[in-house]
Amino acid sequence: MSYKIIGVHGLANKPEPATLKKWWEDSILEGLRRNCGNTEQKINFEMVYWADIDYPAPVPNDQNLEPHTKQDGIGKFQTYKDGWRDDVVAGVLGIGAKPLDWAKKYFGFDSIADAVLAAKLDDLSRYYDIETTRNQMRRRLSDVLLRPENQDKRLMLIAHSMGSIIAYDVLRAIGKEAPSIRVDHLVTIGSPLGLPHVKNKIYEENHLVRTPSVVKNWTNFADRRDPVALDAHLSDDYEENDGGARVRDDLVINGYTGKSDEPNHHKSYGYLRTPEMSSAIRSFL
Repeated sequence: MSYKIIGVHGLANKPEPATLKKWWEDSILEGLRRNCGNTEQKINFEMVYWADIDYPAPVPNDQNLEPHTKQDGIGKFQTYKDGWRDDVVAGVLGIGAKPLDWAKKYFGFDSIADAVLAAKLDDLSRYYDIETTRNQMRRRLSDVLLRPENQDKRLMLIAHSMGSIIAYDVLRAIGKEAPSIRVDHLVTIGSPLGLPHVKNKIYEENHLVRTPSVVKNWTNFADRRDPVALDAHLSDDYEENDGGARVRDDLVINGYTGKSDEPNHHKSYGYLRTPEMSSAIRSFL
């Protein structure tokens, strides 16, 4: 049986659809190449684009401060385990930041993170407050999942940030309307699905907060420093579905930096090339 990987982007305005699709593919392939030694030049990938529902025009490429760029270095990207160990050693030996700064790096938020969170949650408010907007966003994904040619494929759905909320809501609805559809692997990255407000909205609509019934496997990747993924562990928030599928949490190191050299631990391109993500994609392929 053939496969398809479907991506759903997250909060804020985006570059034009073709560019965003290419940058997600480039990030995935870069991760597979460096982390797994895979030499694939192309994957069967489709991007679900919804930024145009909220924004009148895409971000011009020459004004985009956070494009996909290949990260310097060779070999595997840093795993969460290795990154945690490096910082502990640096703290113990007095090489790096003070212990308070180390704790803040992994478990707190700085002014940049606060600003990112405040600016981007406006999109989430519009999703919940404007029914026509919410329905349009959901339809973009449901149309792809319900397309006849995709129903015979193994499907991996990778949903970033607010895209993970759209994906979750669509999958719950499909479970009621078209229960024969199956998503082999749902992957959420930088997800706000652990926020109390989001879980309350899910409960209001579905009366139960659980893994969607059409999902066979669900993995949630989060960077501790990501201000949008405030709750990095979803396994204690979402019950298993009738098939026994339950969300599996995995922490990662999102090392993305943009043109300003400022880190953005929420950026999709950083998540897509982590070793943990590459391993999940390689297993699916």
